[in-house]
Amino acid sequence: MPTRVAFLGPEGTYGEQAAIALAELEQLPDLELVPCVGLRSVVEHVVNKRCEMAVVPVENSVEGGVTAIHDALWSHPQLCILRAVVLPIRHALLSSGGLPGISEVLSHPQALAQCSGWLAEHLPEALQLPTSSTAEAARMVADSHFRAAIASRPTGKERGLKELAFPINDVAGNCTRFLLLKQGEPLKRGDLASFAFSLHANAPGALLEALTCVASLGFNMSRIESRPSKRELGEYVFFVDVELMEGGDVDCHQLIESLQPLCDHLAHFGSYPSSDLQLN
Repeated sequence: MPTRVAFLGPEGTYGEQAAIALAELEQLPDLELVPCVGLRSVVEHVVNKRCEMAVVPVENSVEGGVTAIHDALWSHPQLCILRAVVLPIRHALLSSGGLPGISEVLSHPQALAQCSGWLAEHLPEALQLPTSSTAEAARMVADSHFRAAIASRPTGKERGLKELAFPINDVAGNCTRFLLLKQGEPLKRGDLASFAFSLHANAPGALLEALTCVASLGFNMSRIESRPSKRELGEYVFFVDVELMEGGDVDCHQLIESLQPLCDHLAHFGSYPSSDLQLN
């Protein structure tokens, strides 16, 4: 049976590039990539066991955390993280027409935001239209001389589109971290560990006390983000990544034991390897 891996489609997205890289790193046999419409659908494919795994973006260096994925991880504690990759993002402006005639620019909302400065300078009058993915934007502008898409160079070549400008992302070091998810027990085999927790009460010093547990065990906290709990105003869920040293799984267990009494709920998504990728 093939290993089915869901990703944000259609074919040609950065998500597909990340999925291929993660599958190679995990040495997945008989890979079958399953494109989905929307990040919620990507997660539901693995939650509902239509796919064995899913690849999702969790964080961008320019726009920050992907809130839909944080909410999904909190809502589905049966999910764990197998591996992460950091993919450089280099956007191109693609069209069948020429730059002077472009009046509409289509792309995923994150891509539009990552290129907002360039668009303001070069296409200030163009209408910006959000799409479900960068590859879907490229599909929608095919054969149009007044529409352009923000997407990757390979997507433009696949669609036969002209490259009007490259790169157009405002920050040269733009990159996105993607996760490979599956259902099951959290793994203990990497240099990064991810947690999420809610506190017993919104009291002075409550968050500081939880973070002190991380510091007292000598962990370097590489990321912290908050999301509304959706239960009441002012109540939050905190997502934390910590770097592990060799043999850090023992300390990771100690961290869970230290945090547990302070938390209303604590979710551990596992310890997993993370890799930096290079674009071809």
